[in-house]
Amino acid sequence: MDVERTEPVLDADGKPDGDKTEKVIKEETLNSMKAICTRDKKEISDEEYDEFYQHISHDWTPPLTRLHVKLEGATEYSALLYIPSRPPFDFFYREHKHGVQLYSKRVFIMENCKELMPPYLSFIKGVVDAPDLNLNVSREILQQDVLVRNIRKNLVKKLLELLAGLDKEKYDPFFQAFGPIFKTGISTDYENKDKIANLLRYQTTHSNGALISLKEYVDRMKPDQEAIYYITGENITALKNSPHLEQLKAKDYEVILMNDPMDEWVVRDLHEFEKKTFKSAEKGDLDLDKIDDKKKEEYGPLFGYIKSHLEEKVKEVKPSTHLMDSVACLSGDVQDMSAYMQKVLRATGQETPPDKRVLEINMDHPLIARIKTIYENDKESAVLKDYTDLLFDLAVVSEGGKLENPSRFSKMIGDLMISAEEI
Repeated sequence: MDVERTEPVLDADGKPDGDKTEKVIKEETLNSMKAICTRDKKEISDEEYDEFYQHISHDWTPPLTRLHVKLEGATEYSALLYIPSRPPFDFFYREHKHGVQLYSKRVFIMENCKELMPPYLSFIKGVVDAPDLNLNVSREILQQDVLVRNIRKNLVKKLLELLAGLDKEKYDPFFQAFGPIFKTGISTDYENKDKIANLLRYQTTHSNGALISLKEYVDRMKPDQEAIYYITGENITALKNSPHLEQLKAKDYEVILMNDPMDEWVVRDLHEFEKKTFKSAEKGDLDLDKIDDKKKEEYGPLFGYIKSHLEEKVKEVKPSTHLMDSVACLSGDVQDMSAYMQKVLRATGQETPPDKRVLEINMDHPLIARIKTIYENDKESAVLKDYTDLLFDLAVVSEGGKLENPSRFSKMIGDLMISAEEI
């Protein structure tokens, strides 16, 4: 393989000519590209492949894997593409550029060719040589060029097949490194949405920290389980211990733990997988067990009082379909934005609609029975109001939210502990 010349090219005055030096280096890079692309894959060593990768990417870490193809016929092109082992330092910056260079008959046309690779594969590095392409083609023309669109379609297909063929030891590090950008393909590449869905990986309440595919999840669903349950949030540990999962855990239903903001768009646009719909563990009724109608009627007046007292904070108070051990939690209606989605949008400066949520209460919890007794004895009791505020604060804390008045919450907890000691 040719090696870059590092000595300067001198101009007429005997001084180094930077432009010519750069041109020489580019020409020798092109010769290297030609040598790699025109030779049989079996004749090229891994060292030569890795050296060329370093040449075009300036990444000294060996690539994760590569794709070397040559297609002849109606659509003719050669391509040598690499999947890096790790993202470059500027990968998540707005200024990050695509890594594919375009040639025609081994003549350089442009770098950072977005038209050859969709944004969700923008981490791909490499070169494509399309001999039938016009040498004077502009970026605007490339966007409409049938040949370029065909090349892009074929390369995306082959890259997805390449990823699908990686073993777990290689694929998991890839997904951990590039998953956030790769997932955007669910929302932007309808044609390949199912293939991309098969390549998604997640931790679950049953996976002990390992990543599993959606197919693995579906294959081990309980016989009576109808939906793919998931929960979104920032922290995996907090998600695992969310009170929203208590009923699901009681039935030993596995729940997918989604801690990447992009997952909100994944479940929105994927809808289902292998005819199993996605169902949030945080929003809507789980309908796992029938609510005791008699008890619901019994607690109706108290719930009405709580809703009235928390009018500015909640839109509804109802018996919980999520809780088994905790006293209260906040949930949303099916069509509502999740709490995590609201947080993500606010962090990016976007306005969100009013975020009143549903306060779900565990009617079997001893604290609720105590509050009911206080309510029945004295509806104007100051203690009753404190307990009502405490219920809401406990629900906020349980999902990792921020309290409006943490000192009041701390005092009420302290008072409760003193009361418990006296008993």
